[in-house]
Amino acid sequence: MIPAAFEYHRPKDMEGVLSVLAEHGDDARVLAGGHSLIPMMKLRMADVPHLIDLQDVGGLGGIDVADGTIRLGAMVTQAEIIAHEGLAKAAPILREASLQIADPQVRYMGTIGGNVANGDPGNDMPGLMQCLDATFTLVGADGERQIAAREFYQAAYMTAREDDEVLTGVSFTVPSGGYAYEKQKRKIGDYATAAAAVQITRDGETCSGAAIAMTNLSDTPIFSDAAGAALTGTQVTDSDIDAAVKAMLSDIDPTEDNRGPIEFKRHASAVILRRAIARAWSRA
Repeated sequence: MIPAAFEYHRPKDMEGVLSVLAEHGDDARVLAGGHSLIPMMKLRMADVPHLIDLQDVGGLGGIDVADGTIRLGAMVTQAEIIAHEGLAKAAPILREASLQIADPQVRYMGTIGGNVANGDPGNDMPGLMQCLDATFTLVGADGERQIAAREFYQAAYMTAREDDEVLTGVSFTVPSGGYAYEKQKRKIGDYATAAAAVQITRDGETCSGAAIAMTNLSDTPIFSDAAGAALTGTQVTDSDIDAAVKAMLSDIDPTEDNRGPIEFKRHASAVILRRAIARAWSRA
């Protein structure tokens, strides 16, 4: 389909972006890579009278790994994440997840900011950012503010971002321990039927901490605090993993769609999480 008519804006700086947002309010949307918004506009699922392209806005790129913290500009692409050796060494789960997003053509345009900002429950990065306890930087007319990824998502396509704000960056502490991003999907390029992001730290033979987040199994990404708690203090035996999976299954709320019925999704999520925990533990 062809999207409804809209006015295209391409400002050169953030002041110009905020000016258009202030003038047009919720009639305006910002465009990063466009792989979520443009299809919705073509299907008439999103009516956007004013489209603001961020491609020419300076200061929204860059990957910085320093002093135990990782900072990603909102316009950093998945391809840049994959290619950055320093980032891959500091947080290898990012490369592992990015390589499972769509296909190379999409990864060359798709951005970290666009992936986390629009609240699409099928996107991979929101759950991963919750697993990493990331912080999002938002800029609006009232200045800059920070919000935790674990507090950002409210419902499908609804987030804590105000209409006059732009997500400009993502930051998180360099993770430690073992990691895994496991994803089940129908075909290359598809959204996940179920995906799991896991970070585990260990002290000898004991799990000293675990963070677990799931993707596309509710109308928001699910950070399962109970699943992580079920592993902490254990030796991550099969029964310990079963306990974590049981806790996760209590937190998700999948719906039936063209990826399968509810019971299939719950089964797939359990299989995926078991794999992710086992692989993260082996790497810890």
